[in-house]
Parts: sequence; structure tokens; C-alpha cells
Amino acid sequence: MSAHESQVAAAIRAAKQDRRGALVGYLPVGFPDLDTSVEAAIAMARNGVDVLELGLPYSDPVMDGAVIQEATQTALAEGFRVSDVFEAVRRVREAVDVPVLVMTYWNPVLQYGVERFASRLAEAGGAGLITPDITPEAAPEWIETSDRLGLDRVFLAAPSSSDARLRLVVEHSRGFVYTVSTMGITGERAQLDAAARALTARLREQGVDLACVGIGLSTAEQVADALGYADGAIVGTAFVRALRDGGVERLAEVVRDIAAGAQHPDGAVAEGASL
Repeated sequence: MSAHESQVAAAIRAAKQDRRGALVGYLPVGFPDLDTSVEAAIAMARNGVDVLELGLPYSDPVMDGAVIQEATQTALAEGFRVSDVFEAVRRVREAVDVPVLVMTYWNPVLQYGVERFASRLAEAGGAGLITPDITPEAAPEWIETSDRLGLDRVFLAAPSSSDARLRLVVEHSRGFVYTVSTMGITGERAQLDAAARALTARLREQGVDLACVGIGLSTAEQVADALGYADGAIVGTAFVRALRDGGVERLAEVVRDIAAGAQHPDGAVAEGASL
């Protein structure tokens, strides 16, 4: 694999060969403490997660739900530092061959220095960044730096985005496009699913390569439904809750349960895939 090929895209394609699609799993670094968060990420990779999304705890996590906000506040109270992210990525990558994306709000990267942050992430073996609060046109330095270092950059697409905005996101994302539903309450599953399905179809029209959906998925059935139209399903809150309530052992169980949704219903392997 050349330095500039996407580890993340390769992992998603491999999952689509063997199963319905990829499972992307989120956990914040440093929750409940740094060592446990590393152990938890490794357990996720070993129990069915195809791509790891490690969150950088931030004091103003405007796009996160209550369970994740609480976990990131715990990590910050434990003394989390930005450099802990690079240590976590390095330790996870030494243990498992699963690509690791860091999900971060843009301010910590800016404060750390875009070049410095990206270089340290690449050195640690990280695959790239998911950046929920920055748009491609506001990120020229990140686009240039990530191109040079061969890092993936995952931008977000929302139902409110215009076609022109979606095209921009498709053109500048590498790895996958993070497809979100901004429909009100996360409990409204049917509406959320319809919005994400429609948005994924719009992204396909704009030429998206790989689209992964993050809309409060928390069961194997919901993952299976999402993989009916998307290339990957992103799960966060259910995993953070499992780690909070039952430690790494409980997390591993929940990952196995939810990962079952990525399997073909009869256990068959996709046509043409290697057994």
C-alpha cells in the first residue's frame, strides 16, 4: 500500500467484500482513563470494529450527545492532554491492524498547530482526522498538509447541505464521507433513517466513493438497516455506555452483538469474495 492510499477506504472495501459493510466504532481517548481507553479501543478492533474513531476530548463538544459529553468531561477531569491522543493511537496500532481516525473539533488542532498535529498523528500510525466543525473551504492548510502526509480527511455531510456543498465535501474527503442526520430527537428512528437514506442517495449523485452513516445507531438491526444503503455504520454512544457501565469486558460483548448486524443474514459471503 502506498503512503497516499487510504487505509480507511481499504478497510471499508474489505468489509463490503466479506459482509454487508463496515462497522466504525467511536470512543473518547482518556475515558475513563488513558490506559483503559487504549485497552477498550483494542478490544473493539478485536471484536468486530473495522475502523476506529478515537475522540479528542474537548471542553465544548457541541455535536455530541449526553453520554459522550459526560465521558469527555471525565477524560478532561482526569487530566487529558492533546499529546495523549498520539500515544493512544500508537499503542492501539502496535496491537491491532485496524485503521484509527481521530475525531476532533478544529480548535484543538489549530491551537496545537496543524502541521505539528498532522505530523505527530502520522508518526503514531494514525489514518487521519474526522473534523465535524470545519468545512473544506475553511481548511486549505489541513487539505494541503494531509495530502502531503497521506492522511485521510473525513468531512461531514448533513441533510441541510446544498448539492454544491455536498459536491465540495465529496471532492475533498478521503477515507469516507461522514453522513449525519440532523433530524431532531435521536429516538425518532424511522425519520432519522429516511433522512440519512435520502442524504446518502444525494451523495451518490455527487459521486461519493464511500459514505458511512452516523445517526444514533445502537443495535445490530439498525446497523444492518444502515448498511442496506451506506458503506459503513458508525456507532458511538452504545459503545461509550457499555464501557462506562461494564468496563472493557462489557464493551467487547456489545461490540460483538452490534457487529452481527454487519454480517450477511444467512452467514453467506458476498459473491466473488474470498472465503
